Amino acid sequence: MTAGQKAFRLASVVEGHIGVVTFASPPYNHVSVPLLRAIADALYALDQDDACRVVLLQSEGKVFCAGADFTAGGDFAQDNENAQTLELYAQAVRLYSNRKPLIVAVQGAAIGAGLGLALVGDFRIATDDARFSANFVKLGFHAGFGISVRLPEIVGGQKAARMLLTAERISGVTAFDWGLVDELAAPGDLARSARAFAALIAENAPLAVEATRETLRAGLADRIRAATAKEAVLQAGLKQTQDFAEGIKAVSERRAGAFVRG
Repeated sequence: MTAGQKAFRLASVVEGHIGVVTFASPPYNHVSVPLLRAIADALYALDQDDACRVVLLQSEGKVFCAGADFTAGGDFAQDNENAQTLELYAQAVRLYSNRKPLIVAVQGAAIGAGLGLALVGDFRIATDDARFSANFVKLGFHAGFGISVRLPEIVGGQKAARMLLTAERISGVTAFDWGLVDELAAPGDLARSARAFAALIAENAPLAVEATRETLRAGLADRIRAATAKEAVLQAGLKQTQDFAEGIKAVSERRAGAFVRG
């Protein structure tokens, strides 16, 4: 882990044919290249473990994942050559390349790349007070993590356009209505609800489940690879603008941006 990158914890266990991957990078569980690499490594290891039939990805704390940290001192604050972003997206493609069904449990906020991480899953279980936002345009930025492909596939083009162009936060209840979330849980019942959902998959024939999932997600990792390549180019250009600098400052100060189209 290089200087400036925040420490994280990750644990992976198999319980009753359910692989449970838990990560924490306090206080906001921001994404980083090492964290996503560790998650992808854990998913790969569980793919090789015949005792695991389905995977549950969850985080510790009040926030599922607040996305990439562009503020001063954050992992992506000085990514002028786009190296960190490109490596992050290489790990995103790895996350989309796992073989076993993936359920993501979401509490609190899933923002930006945090939304992208939630979208990797086949299913999302969330608390009714969870919050989802593709906040990229507030930052003067283009969406990344393959969100420009994955989000429309899940919620439809019109609702995806609303999320991507308004950057509004939608609640867990609205996300459930839109199909972004597959099941709602009370705040204190998320872990139990997510495991109960995972058990519905784990009780089935594992080879048949994996074959069916392969058909359902055919070509998805390749679509994400193509999307992130295009997203990275657009992001690199927009990061050179005054509007991006203003967007980062405005979001950190919790105010509307004073954008100048430049």
